[in-house]
Amino acid sequence: MTGTATRYLYLVRHGEASPDESGLTEDGRRQATLLGQRLRGIPFAAVHHGPLPRAGQTARLIGDQLKNVPLHVSEVAGDYVPYMPGRDELPAQSADFYLRFLAGATAEEREHGPGLARQALDLFTGPVDGEEDRHELVVTHNFLVAWLVRDAMHAPKWRWLGLNHCNAALTVIRYAPSRPASVLISNDMRHLPTELRWTGFPPELHI
Repeated sequence: MTGTATRYLYLVRHGEASPDESGLTEDGRRQATLLGQRLRGIPFAAVHHGPLPRAGQTARLIGDQLKNVPLHVSEVAGDYVPYMPGRDELPAQSADFYLRFLAGATAEEREHGPGLARQALDLFTGPVDGEEDRHELVVTHNFLVAWLVRDAMHAPKWRWLGLNHCNAALTVIRYAPSRPASVLISNDMRHLPTELRWTGFPPELHI
């Protein structure tokens, strides 16, 4: 009889992107390569990445450091707004701030993002069928990392907002049978030298 085993989900925001988002900066390429070196010993079954150039290039540079791990491009691992909360769902003191932030979402993002987010939960979370633990890497964007961390913590759907992740930072979630999901590490940048951490963030957030 086939049982269930533990899934280890490794989540990575892409490396630093160029201003026109056509690919990675030199620092972004270094970030991706260093992360790949850190992950070299993990027995990944697959690497999933979003379709945009900055995610695809990050995944390929990481993949260059791994041992023949297949890369799979997936719209589900892309850059989208996973959930659009109403004002009544948000804390009163921050509702205006978040609603202004979300006002920039296009009609297409509002329509398609939540469906992709539900697919991400179906594809990337929970224990796996079989007897062997499974390690999967998803190279994606800040919003999806935040959405999956929020889900693992059983936080309200709006709470993906405000969970920010750095370029090439590593988050790992463990999904063991018959146990709640566990966030093992979050936004971890120990593989990066100081000058490659917190790229794109204001100085007051450089912890």
